[in-house]
Amino acid sequence: MSRPKEPAVPDALAVEVSHLSKQFGPVLAVDDLSFTVRPGRVTGFLGPNGAGKTTTLRCLLGLVRPTAGTATIGGQPYHALSRPGRVVGAALEAASFHPGRTALDHLRVYAPQIGVPDSRAREVLHLVGLDEAAKRRVGGFSLGMRQRLALATTLLGDPPVLLLDEPANGLDPEGISWLRGFLRALAAEGRTVLVSSHMLSEVQQTVDEVVIIHHGRLVREAPLAQLAAESQPRVRVTSPDAAGLRALVETRRWQVADPATPSMVDGHTVEVSDVDPAVVGAAAFAAGLELHELTRIDAGLEALFFQLVADAEPTPALPHVYSGPAAPAPTVLPGDGLGAPAAPPGSATPPGPAGSAVPTSQGGVN
Repeated sequence: MSRPKEPAVPDALAVEVSHLSKQFGPVLAVDDLSFTVRPGRVTGFLGPNGAGKTTTLRCLLGLVRPTAGTATIGGQPYHALSRPGRVVGAALEAASFHPGRTALDHLRVYAPQIGVPDSRAREVLHLVGLDEAAKRRVGGFSLGMRQRLALATTLLGDPPVLLLDEPANGLDPEGISWLRGFLRALAAEGRTVLVSSHMLSEVQQTVDEVVIIHHGRLVREAPLAQLAAESQPRVRVTSPDAAGLRALVETRRWQVADPATPSMVDGHTVEVSDVDPAVVGAAAFAAGLELHELTRIDAGLEALFFQLVADAEPTPALPHVYSGPAAPAPTVLPGDGLGAPAAPPGSATPPGPAGSAVPTSQGGVN
């Protein structure tokens, strides 16, 4: 499969957000946020609805002016990229398509603005599984098909950086599975992939790193494996012999989780971590300890995510209004003709997706 000739792009293609703040009237949507998205990995950008994810992406794409701080791609702000549609592929929520155009016509409108041949349109439709829908009008597309078309638009310029806002929305389970494999394949080629979601469960089988935000502030930035290690399953053990249960736990030196939990204060129930239920059962049998319950409890990454978000809830206070120096005004976006175009990869090797054209008329805070 042919690829358009790559333009000169920065050597370092990390996405960097540094002390970024964005104020909308009395609302501080993004508050002194800093994180880095590195090449060769899929990074999950997570937070509840309204956490500031989409606003951060808009700042990265030059769609809104930061109140303070910087948001750069390959060390440069979006407006400084000579051919942004060939460097960054972005899909923000609620991408719009002309209902009377076919999928193929939609892509052919964008192709010359990005600087790729018309033939590229069919290539990316194939990549996202819309070959048979190429000549169908978009007005008759399902939500999932529209999402795939958005990904195809993002792939037009075969860019090394992908910024995708909730790309799994509207996809069925088979489509989500395909999306996971595709994003991982793109990252394996050395691309920088940032995927936003309000649910860790949607992306935990895809991402390598996570950036969690809440109320516009950073809650956690860590490898997924590190978070997984912090969410180890527990084993709940209940026995009528409280003294015997305590002796068994102490003898085996098992780590007790949350000893102050109401269900455990009587000493008849305990939860231990870093141990298999079969090991606990065998030890209890060897000690002659009668058990009434032996249950594996999977705390899971989703539970950890919700706990991190809950811990980040601020105490009631007066509205926070940013009063620091203003960021410089952005330059008019370069002449890709896409406003804040989208155009990610679509090489012959990767079997997968990436987002659609960046909508430029979205309001509100997210």
